[in-house]
Amino acid sequence: MAHEAHKKAAEHHENAAKARHTAADKHAKNDPTAAEHSNQAHDHSRKAHEASKTAHDKSTITKK
Repeated sequence: MAHEAHKKAAEHHENAAKARHTAADKHAKNDPTAAEHSNQAHDHSRKAHEASKTAHDKSTITKK
């Protein structure tokens, strides 16, 4: 179960990184959708953080 939690956290981290790169590209091109991509990146980062905390907690419980 802890393995799946870590896998989910990694997926969220990857999505956050992709969204940040897209947002940076859009900002560099003065694309009007840049702000929306930044918001998506922030949302993915928040989900990644929560998933990482969950994975850590499950790993800690499993090891006790």
